[in-house]
Amino acid sequence: MMSYRIALNFEDGVTRFIECGAQEKVLDAAYRHRINLPMDCSDGVCGTCKCQAESGDYELIDDYIDEALTEDEAEQGLVLTCQMIPKSDCVIAVPAASTMCKTGTDNFKATVTEVRRYDDAAFELFIDATEQAPNFLPGQYVNIVVPGSAEHRSYSFSSAPGATMGFLIKQVPQGLMSTWLTTAQPGVELDITGPLGTFYLRPVTRPLLFLAGGTGLAPFLSMLEVLAEQGSKQSIHMLYAVTRDQDLVLVDSLEAYKARLENFSYTTIVADENSSHPHKGYVTHHLEPAMLHDGEVDVYLCGPPPMVDAVNEYMKSNNMTPSNFYYERFIPSV
Repeated sequence: MMSYRIALNFEDGVTRFIECGAQEKVLDAAYRHRINLPMDCSDGVCGTCKCQAESGDYELIDDYIDEALTEDEAEQGLVLTCQMIPKSDCVIAVPAASTMCKTGTDNFKATVTEVRRYDDAAFELFIDATEQAPNFLPGQYVNIVVPGSAEHRSYSFSSAPGATMGFLIKQVPQGLMSTWLTTAQPGVELDITGPLGTFYLRPVTRPLLFLAGGTGLAPFLSMLEVLAEQGSKQSIHMLYAVTRDQDLVLVDSLEAYKARLENFSYTTIVADENSSHPHKGYVTHHLEPAMLHDGEVDVYLCGPPPMVDAVNEYMKSNNMTPSNFYYERFIPSV
């Protein structure tokens, strides 16, 4: 029997994936997976199960009243999960914490296949799922337990969903994960929790502007791979900013995406005043109004807190208002 994959994104950043039958209501499928989505009546009367359908095709059974879901709400993509039957894979934002729905993050194991080191700037960690490959949305992250410790670190996928997963990890002096990666060997099994995060690629309906700071490049590599696989024709520009010349890693990967995505371009930026790089300074020095397409653009930003704050303030000061602005701050753990 045909079924569709439904991603349920809870407001605390937890994502759970369920399989929903072609004639099954999303609420019923969630309960079958032991996920208690908000619900009082299940008959389209109370509106308690109202969620936001962020992507995918579906139909709503007419068995609900206007007080539960108005026509305007339905046009904005709001749905009653008790009346929603998917017609494709869907992403649904649930306005409740995962703990309130008696669910939580998935745990899985994966085996290290390769570690690459880029001077003193970053590592690339590649792993293969030991059992079933986890589902995730491009841009999301997981928590990886550092072998030999009880602590975990959070890293965004730099790969598209699949059994083989990649991560771009900032090298932190004396950092717990960095120290381990320095001598890590293939074959080690890792304990991982996730996927997590509300920073992920939404349906592409307008030009995209990607702003990456340092190893904040990772989620964009995942997004670019998915967009390349989809054969996206949309305009995509990236500003990739780092502190030092040696922090510019995986530029060859961006060049490869230029060949696969006909409307993709990027600009690299180095902050170091002593650098001879052609584009120096910070992202805000190179953020031009034309990149905002008169507001008809979706902006994605992943970088350290000062970068996120600076871009937010720059856009406000210059009256730049994109259609959508998604961002994620990251702070390397020491």
